[in-house]
Amino acid sequence: MPQKKNARKTSGRTSGKSSSRRNIRRSPKKPKKYIPAYKLIIFCGTIIAICMFLLLISTVLQPAPYEKNDKPVFNLTETTEQAENSQKPKESDSKMKSEKTQDKSKKDSTSKKKNSATTVYSTPAQEKKEATPVSKTPATTKTEQPVKQEESAKSEQQKQPEKNTTVQPSPVARQKYNFAAAKNGAQLVFVFDDGGQNLAHLKSFLQLPFPITVAVLPRIAHSKESASQIRASGNEVILHQPMQSINPSVNPGPGAIKPGMTEDEITSTLFQNITEIAPIAGMNNHEGSAITADAEKMAVIMRTASQEGIYFLDSRTNVETKVPYVGRELGYSWYERNIFLDNEKTKENALKELKKGLDLANKNGSVIMIGHIWSADFLPAFLQEVYPELKEAGYTFSTVSKSRAKRN
Repeated sequence: MPQKKNARKTSGRTSGKSSSRRNIRRSPKKPKKYIPAYKLIIFCGTIIAICMFLLLISTVLQPAPYEKNDKPVFNLTETTEQAENSQKPKESDSKMKSEKTQDKSKKDSTSKKKNSATTVYSTPAQEKKEATPVSKTPATTKTEQPVKQEESAKSEQQKQPEKNTTVQPSPVARQKYNFAAAKNGAQLVFVFDDGGQNLAHLKSFLQLPFPITVAVLPRIAHSKESASQIRASGNEVILHQPMQSINPSVNPGPGAIKPGMTEDEITSTLFQNITEIAPIAGMNNHEGSAITADAEKMAVIMRTASQEGIYFLDSRTNVETKVPYVGRELGYSWYERNIFLDNEKTKENALKELKKGLDLANKNGSVIMIGHIWSADFLPAFLQEVYPELKEAGYTFSTVSKSRAKRN
């Protein structure tokens, strides 16, 4: 019996040794290591901080998207919000500091009246820039600049069509004057006297978008050149023949017809004046209240005009004119002025006279309205302004020779 117990013990020992050997031969598995949560949070926070820092640097160093040649729009009527959208990017800190020190010195030395005057000519954006102290701007303000600049660029693009309103007026602008509608294509004939004195003044009339007739004075500095420019523009040239007025102290100018002249002298004077600026379509009188009231003198003038193949336009500087009488007696046709646009050099008076002319055009089929080249400071611009509405109302435009205003 004792021998069996020893045999079991020995067998147990041998089995234990073999199992231990097996464990030694097998590589033991290492235990898994886990990263603590607080370390993972710290690591992620570090990465996020680095990314934010790099993003901040990129936004600071990013160039502002604008061109150097852009200029700020100074519009005193726009709101503060519109002014902020149209202003340029902020200048450098150094430049702003120098401007601020100059502004402080100016404010100390100037009075309140001067300060109020300076604010009139400054935009709201500039006032805001002067009022705010110079400091380091955070990253949020710098990122807002490109957004504002994009909004200002969009607003400028939207404003661009409004600048071309003079070329193609809007429907609201066309109804500004509420002109009466034209009847049967009523004709408007515009004649501008006293050409030949100033080429610059003449140019503004030749740029009108409708046909005109220009009367050129003879024997002065720019008579020939004015007539040449009028013809080149496609408009009608006539002789603005000087004639003596009732007041003998008024000098009608060179090449004038005067009461003491004979028939031959009148004919010779007219021939010289016509030849100087020819070819012409007709003539009208400059001053001439004394001559147009003289039937004999007018008979010579209208006969000469008929022989030269040109018409005569009576400017009607005298209500006692004998042009209608001579025309009926001799069988000559003629034209006569209905309206003077600029006896008073104001836009209000010109508008009033124009409306009178429209009534006559609707009543008689046509109207002849006379202005003067020396009204170049307001009359061409006024006619440019009213033209779209007149055209929309149905009025037509013509020169004297092509109009329906001829009298027999």
